[in-house]
Amino acid sequence: MSFLYKIAPHLETLGGELIKCTQQTFQMLFISGSIAFVLGLLLGILLIVTKKGGLLQNQLLYKVLDKCIDVVRSIPFIILMVLLIPVSRAIVGTGSGVAGSYVALIAGTVPFFARQIETVLSDVDYGLIEASEAMGFGPVEIIFSVYLKESIPGITRVTMITFVSLIGITAIAGAIGAGGLGDFAIRYGYQMGFSDMTWVTIAIILMIITVIQWIGNFIIKQTTH
Repeated sequence: MSFLYKIAPHLETLGGELIKCTQQTFQMLFISGSIAFVLGLLLGILLIVTKKGGLLQNQLLYKVLDKCIDVVRSIPFIILMVLLIPVSRAIVGTGSGVAGSYVALIAGTVPFFARQIETVLSDVDYGLIEASEAMGFGPVEIIFSVYLKESIPGITRVTMITFVSLIGITAIAGAIGAGGLGDFAIRYGYQMGFSDMTWVTIAIILMIITVIQWIGNFIIKQTTH
């Protein structure tokens, strides 16, 4: 520890606060990320099955979903977070802090992830889908046994990319009052001029990203055939 205090002298007094902010970042990452994963996956599946030629072709529904995704994705996250404060207050009871960031983090992540899922699922060999239909598989069976099963490596890859992106927007959320490492870096690294705390924050974020990428690459390696 003495070595760390030498290269980051403010760590000794701010260590407790850093741990708290790191825990807040993990909280935002896993709660928002888990919900965004489920919603994004469902939305991505809806996009692929309702498009022209899809299993459940519905051009109207596809166009509505497609346009909504494009609109939300076009809004900068920091503006989106401010716009969703009333919605956050209505759902979780607050528009600030860690809990207050969930709605905006999910809203900012789902459209991006859904579009990634749509792209991954569209790469599935259509011959497999036709063969499944010929065998009498229904739409739900094809979604699970063909689309999702064949796309595990691709889904893992885009999930990994999305979680790395989510880390970035949790930092933005922290900068405007949501807590976490972004808030820590702004308060101590920028406002108080403790540059060592900025570098410590960057190092922690890089370690989190490295772990996520390692887990993702391991899953991809195990499921690629």
